[in-house]
Amino acid sequence: MTRIRSTTVLGIRHNGEIAVGADGQATMDKHVAKNNVRKIRKLGEGKVVTGFAGSTADAFMLLDRFEEKLTSYGGNLKRAAIELAKDWRKDQYLRKLEAMMVVADKDELLIISGTGDVLEPDSDVAAIGSGAMYAQAAALALKKHAPHLSARQMVEEGLHIAADICIYTNHNLMIESPA
Repeated sequence: MTRIRSTTVLGIRHNGEIAVGADGQATMDKHVAKNNVRKIRKLGEGKVVTGFAGSTADAFMLLDRFEEKLTSYGGNLKRAAIELAKDWRKDQYLRKLEAMMVVADKDELLIISGTGDVLEPDSDVAAIGSGAMYAQAAALALKKHAPHLSARQMVEEGLHIAADICIYTNHNLMIESPA
């Protein structure tokens, strides 16, 4: 069965600001299926930004579950992420889902992995998906050598660099910041 997948999601916390962005490409096997997929979503009245990578249907299932947890725990990002991870590990159906998420609010930036882990990224850079290592390397260099840039500018440039290198990442970007 051919799955629709492949993307790059990048989140950065820099100088008190957080931005999360993703490219728009969905790949089916070795072919571009769509160029303008919206992989960034705002939840909780815009206070939380999420970005997903992996199988699209699986990612939407996790996004729905995460939103439920966020509501259940009064918008507490870390608690919602941990509770989703617990469910992910326990539930036989959820364990088979192939997706990852970057989630952020005004204070925190987290990665929720496909194994049910919640990670606080080193250096305030979170990257997932097929172009993650390219975007992460670019973001770390920008944080070190161009600290005058905003988090949003760093996400944009990091994703463009990844798109120049990774065939599963394009230049149709969507970038959001939590309210």
